[in-house]
Amino acid sequence: MIIGPKDYCKFKVKTFYGHTDEVNCVAFSPDFKLIVTGSDDKIVRIFNTTTCELLYEVEGHQGAIRCVAVSPDNEFIASGSYDKAIQLWRISDANFYNKLLGHTKSVEVVIFSPDSNLLCSGSWDRLAIVWNIELCQAIILLTGHNGLVQSAAFSATTKWIATGSWDFSIRIWNLDEESSKENASNMSQLSRSDLRKKKNLKADIFPLKPKPNHLLQKHKGNVHTVAFSGNDVLASGSWDKTVCLWDPLKGQLLHCLQGHDGWVQVVAFSHDNLYVASACEDDTIRIWVVENGKCCKVLATKTETVQLCVFTPHGTLVTSGTNSATSSCHTH
Repeated sequence: MIIGPKDYCKFKVKTFYGHTDEVNCVAFSPDFKLIVTGSDDKIVRIFNTTTCELLYEVEGHQGAIRCVAVSPDNEFIASGSYDKAIQLWRISDANFYNKLLGHTKSVEVVIFSPDSNLLCSGSWDRLAIVWNIELCQAIILLTGHNGLVQSAAFSATTKWIATGSWDFSIRIWNLDEESSKENASNMSQLSRSDLRKKKNLKADIFPLKPKPNHLLQKHKGNVHTVAFSGNDVLASGSWDKTVCLWDPLKGQLLHCLQGHDGWVQVVAFSHDNLYVASACEDDTIRIWVVENGKCCKVLATKTETVQLCVFTPHGTLVTSGTNSATSSCHTH
């Protein structure tokens, strides 16, 4: 990982134009060749990160785009909207693949599993739903939060899901239990050809409604972001200006990281699992040592809101922020 002061004092900035209203969300493709943005203008746009060229404009939602995600296998884009729907698009040509219906209020987060087989969504309806991508069908309903489900994350092995909420809590769900395995097996027996003929699949019946394995309560504000490290440490960022590191298997708090002076927007782990980055509305990104919870770097983010923070496998920190109807990409 690159954390030298000279490296982090220099950064490249690229700006992407095209939206006509506020940009709400951004996502990178796994190879960082594409950046995907969603806006209040109801359009998802796909740009080339090297040339800043607008490649595709994806239309279909009837409300503002609240969240976007790219599958790790680089096959699909998922978009969640104020119109309560999730839409899937093929990333190669931006063609519509399917619509996932089941939430009753705005969809605020979508996240793919590391193996790209599952999608987890969270909504103002206080629910998180796990979807089977191949079948385009809801397979698990995660209930219990008393507020908007703002954030979600899969563990590296797809065994665990963490959901963060405006009820100030994080819930940890085990997808590797026998009931989950049986449910996935039963779903795979459905007629895939019949399902694929339908363009609007409503999640009327949820075969599995598990209870959370752990309820994590430390934050005193909305939990805006959660992320797993490769070795199953969980980070959570909150509007209470703190970042918490957890052992999700035991449900124990490891460190409470303090130093930010605003809402924590995003957290991300380095690939070596040694560091976690947190981006905040105080116009800073802080780099923390996971083992001891100490801050080792503070980076200025100028005046835009950082909505995405990702480490490359080589240790470079890539961030993306929004300012009005534009999005920018920084390499630190």
